[in-house]
Amino acid sequence: MRWALVRVCLAIAAMVVVAFAVPLGLVIKEMARDRAFSNAEREAAAVAPALSITTDRDQLEKVVASAGTDSGMAVHIPAGEGKAALDIGRQRAADKDIATVRKLGRASTTEVPGGSTLLQPVALSSGQISVVEVFVPESEVSNGVGTAWAVLAGVGIALIVGSVAVADRLGVRMVQPAQRLVEGAHELGEGKLGARVPEEGPTELRLAAVAFNSMADQVVQLLANERELAADLSHRLRTPLTVLRLNAASLGDGPAAEQTRTAVAQLEREIDTIIRTAREAKPQTVAAGPGAGCDAAEVVRERMRFWSALAEDEGRKVRVAGVERPVRIPVARADLVAALDALLGNVFRHTPEGTAFAVDVHNSADAVIVLVSDAGSGIRDPEAAMARGRGSGSDGSTGLGLDIVRRLAESTGGDVRIGSSMLGGTEVRIWIQLDGREPERKGHRGAVRRRRRGRLVSTFNGSRSLP
Repeated sequence: MRWALVRVCLAIAAMVVVAFAVPLGLVIKEMARDRAFSNAEREAAAVAPALSITTDRDQLEKVVASAGTDSGMAVHIPAGEGKAALDIGRQRAADKDIATVRKLGRASTTEVPGGSTLLQPVALSSGQISVVEVFVPESEVSNGVGTAWAVLAGVGIALIVGSVAVADRLGVRMVQPAQRLVEGAHELGEGKLGARVPEEGPTELRLAAVAFNSMADQVVQLLANERELAADLSHRLRTPLTVLRLNAASLGDGPAAEQTRTAVAQLEREIDTIIRTAREAKPQTVAAGPGAGCDAAEVVRERMRFWSALAEDEGRKVRVAGVERPVRIPVARADLVAALDALLGNVFRHTPEGTAFAVDVHNSADAVIVLVSDAGSGIRDPEAAMARGRGSGSDGSTGLGLDIVRRLAESTGGDVRIGSSMLGGTEVRIWIQLDGREPERKGHRGAVRRRRRGRLVSTFNGSRSLP
C-alpha cells in the first residue's frame, strides 16, 4: 500500500509538471523571440528619420553605425531620378523578399543562415520605399531560454521529489499502524496477552487499534476471572475437606479409618496441586506498551461498590481514600481487579464479621501505592504469607491471592509488603512503579504511615459508606 501510494503521487506530480512546464517553456521561448525582434524594430526605427531627410551614403553610413553595426543592419534604397540603387551594409535577405516588402509596404521577417532578418519599409522624401534590414542572430532569439528551461526542469523535479517524499511519509503513517496491528495480533495469538497496539494513525486504523486493545483486555479479564474462580473454588473445597478430615480423625483406629484419612489427605494434596499448576501455567496478562494501563481510582471505586454490599450485610465499616481524581497506572484493568478482589476476599474470609477495613490510593510522580488494611487480628508471620504467595506454601494453602498481587506489582518494577495497619490489623501495601525503576523503599513506609496516622482512625470514628 505504501509503494502504491508513492507511485500514484509520482504519476500525478509528473502529469502536473508536464502540463504546466511544457506550455510555460514554449511561452518563454516565444517571449525571447518577441524581445529580440522588438529590439530589431527599435534599431530600424532609429534609421527611419534619417532616410526621410537624406539618401546620402556617407550620412546614412554614420546613422547605421550609430544605430547598429555594419554586419547587423543594412539599408536598401531603390534607384530613381537619375540615381542608382544604394545598398548600405551587408545584405542577407533575398532580393525577392526585399522587393515584396517594398511592394506591400509592411514589415516582414525571413529566415536566413545563422538567424532571421527584419525587413522594415521606410518612405523616402521622394515617395519611394526603402527597406531597412536588421539581422537577428539565433543566439539572440534563444537568449535566456536555456536557463529558463533549466529552472523549470529543476522546479519540476523538486516538485516530483517532494510529492514522492510526502506520499512516502503518508504511506508510512498508514502502513506502520497496520503493521503494529498485525504484530499485536500475532503476539496475542501466541499467548502473549500483554500485547497492545498504539492507538495512532488514520481514523479507521485508530478505531481498529482501540477495538483490538479492548478485545485483548476482555481476554485478560476472562482469564483473570478464571483465576479468581480457581481461588474461590480452592476455599470452597477446603471447608468440606476440613469437615471430612475432622470426621475421619474421629473414626478411631482401624484399616477403614486409616484409608479414609489417607484418601482425604490425598484429595487435599491433589486440589493444591491442581491450583498451583493452574497458577504456574497461566499466561502473562500484564499489559505492556502504549495503549495499556487503567485508572486505579476508577477500579478501586468500582470494586468497593461491589464489596460494600457484603460489608453492609456483615456490619463492617468501610473507608476509601485517594480515589477522587484519576490515577493512571501501567497495569491491565483485569489484573488490578483480580488483585483487589483477592485482598478484599482475604479480609472477609480471615476476619470476623464487623471488622472494619480500608483501601487507600497514594499517587506520586513515579509511583502509585495501594494500601488494603483491616482492623482484624493481623498476620503473625508476614514472611511466611509472602512465601506462600511465591508458591512455597505448605499443604492447606496455595497462596494464589498474594501471588496475583505480587506478580502485578513486580511487573511494573514495584513490590508488595505485609505489615501492621493503623487499624490494628493487617496492611498490604502494593507499590506500582510508574517508570519501571526499582522503588526507593527506605523510609517510605514510615512516611506514608505518618501521613495517614492522623486521618485514618478519625475517619472510621465517623465512618462513611460508598455511594
